[in-house]
Amino acid sequence: MTGEAGRTRGGNKEGTVPLAAVLSDIHSNLEALRAVLPRVEGLRLYSLGDAVGYGASPNEVVNELRARGAVSVMGNHDYAAVTGDTRGFNARAAMAAKWTARALEGANADYLGGLPKLSQVVEGGTKGAIAHGSPDDPLWEYVTPQTHSLLFDHYLERLHVGFVGLGHTHVPFVSYEGRGVVFNPGSVGQPRDGDWRASYSVLSLADGHLKVENFRAEYDVGASASKVRKAGLPESLADRLLRGI
Repeated sequence: MTGEAGRTRGGNKEGTVPLAAVLSDIHSNLEALRAVLPRVEGLRLYSLGDAVGYGASPNEVVNELRARGAVSVMGNHDYAAVTGDTRGFNARAAMAAKWTARALEGANADYLGGLPKLSQVVEGGTKGAIAHGSPDDPLWEYVTPQTHSLLFDHYLERLHVGFVGLGHTHVPFVSYEGRGVVFNPGSVGQPRDGDWRASYSVLSLADGHLKVENFRAEYDVGASASKVRKAGLPESLADRLLRGI
């Protein structure tokens, strides 16, 4: 499901019990995050990295995740913001990472710096794993069904899990395999699939089986873009929010 999910917890199909919401790549976009959070109220919250970078509200985003008790892993932009290491970044990403490093409050920098790169979790009695990139390269590798589908069962078997959640590409997918499911919730704060709306996933139990659904939420994208411009960040980072690229 990729449509508007105004009532994630309500109106569920008979036999389906929502368990957790999975977010990724919020990228300091407070407006997008605040559009998603009320839709998943009461669910366990996972964040698959890149809470910061690109956008203009890094402290506010991290404060929300900390206040909600989100189970989080580190992304490459989180790493860059707390270490200053921008190797592998293009000029715009590096500029945003350096701006974020200056803007981050000490407690929030410590929080991001202390995040694991790969975590094992349990939902609905099923063991799972979450990372930003891939299980093999948690910070940097881009995983898509087109390039990695032959490895999905390998990930599940090697990690001894029934589901794997990955971010980094900013493009959502759900792939059911022989051993379980591999999925990407897409990006909350900077989608790149041509749809500007915030993207996220919900894990549910459906007739005793783990189910993953992707949803979209509209938000005040103009306000987010305006904040990027006012912060002096590259204009292209504001423009891409409006176009979902």
